Amino acid sequence: MGTNADAFMKAKVRADAMNDRLIYGIMLILLMAVLTYGARLFPYLLFGRRDRAPSIIVYLGAVLPPAVMILLIVYCLRDIDILHYPWGIPSFASIASVFILYRLTKNNLIAMIFGTLAFMVLLRVM
Repeated sequence: MGTNADAFMKAKVRADAMNDRLIYGIMLILLMAVLTYGARLFPYLLFGRRDRAPSIIVYLGAVLPPAVMILLIVYCLRDIDILHYPWGIPSFASIASVFILYRLTKNNLIAMIFGTLAFMVLLRVM
């Protein structure tokens, strides 16, 4: 009789744990939905419905993308050892290819895809 009671208790504990995980998952999804909606609503609450954004927002929109790209480039080049083979050639060549391709096409997506492909090919070849 003791084994049936033990099995029942183990099954009940597992069912409770599954219910707790389900409730946790639902709460997590609801929280993400509320935060996403809030992040999209916040600018309207802060600035209202204006024809133009405030000058500081326009300034940040012009300055931050290049600054972030420079930070990403520096971050990617931080571990390159130019004293040993392959001397950073794949990284520098792919950065140059992204720069040149962007200047020619003015298309970020094409430049990034081609730069990534160039980097991967150069890593395998060298």
